Amino acid sequence: MTDSGRLDLFIVSDGTGRTAMQVVEAAMVQFAERDFNVVPYSGVRTSERAEELAQQAADRGAVVFYTFVSQDVRQAMKAACERHLVASVDILGPVLSAMAFHLSSLPSAHPGLMYDSHKEYFDRIDAIDYTLKHDDGARIHELDSADIVVIGVSRVSKSSTCFYLGYRGIRAANVPLVSGREPPEELLALPAHKVVGLTTNPHRLRSVRQARLTSIGVKEIDDYIDREGLAAEIRAANILMTRYGWKQIDVSYKAIEEVAREVLRLLEQNRADGLS
Repeated sequence: MTDSGRLDLFIVSDGTGRTAMQVVEAAMVQFAERDFNVVPYSGVRTSERAEELAQQAADRGAVVFYTFVSQDVRQAMKAACERHLVASVDILGPVLSAMAFHLSSLPSAHPGLMYDSHKEYFDRIDAIDYTLKHDDGARIHELDSADIVVIGVSRVSKSSTCFYLGYRGIRAANVPLVSGREPPEELLALPAHKVVGLTTNPHRLRSVRQARLTSIGVKEIDDYIDREGLAAEIRAANILMTRYGWKQIDVSYKAIEEVAREVLRLLEQNRADGLS
């Protein structure tokens, strides 16, 4: 434990570490008043690496939670933690032993089998989590890790489109284009093919914005729904998209599913062209 009272928790696995992470997170919520620092280590498949991590845990006063399907690495981690006087919990070992005993059979000991068999599901969860964390320009310094970045003025369905894409396993972020401001540098640093601009016509945008104001009980805001202002705002956004070579999709009278399918087609074309 650190001087500040924070407890370091090492999550060590020869696979993705998802199993151990879920178990530890389930325990952490029972100690809501305490401060934890969770440090994941995935793909640990040698005794030497297990020894290194046990030493690091000893230096930091950490607790080690580990899941290994390899009996050799599991035993190496257990022995290393004992040597360095590190508190450790073998999450998967007892379960494997019990099943092996009752089935009179040895486990296959192939790391990552659970992830491989549920890859589509895990990819979807990861994408949805990414999309939630990168909505409306949030965590903009991480844009380069997105599969696609959706841009546009307010109320052109950027978030809805991204959430649909996230459900399809696409890590989608969105960034608003604000009238009178240059796009953020993090957006401009991306390859043009990773950015898609959503545009619409002023009449449709005014209707959507008016509905939004009504839904939240706000009276009309002139700057937000002024026809001439909307036209200028859209025009400025379209000029930016053209200037930086960003693909455009007119969403004026399209359902979210249609817009998302167009984005997916652009992604497929990027992959076919060898772009990533």
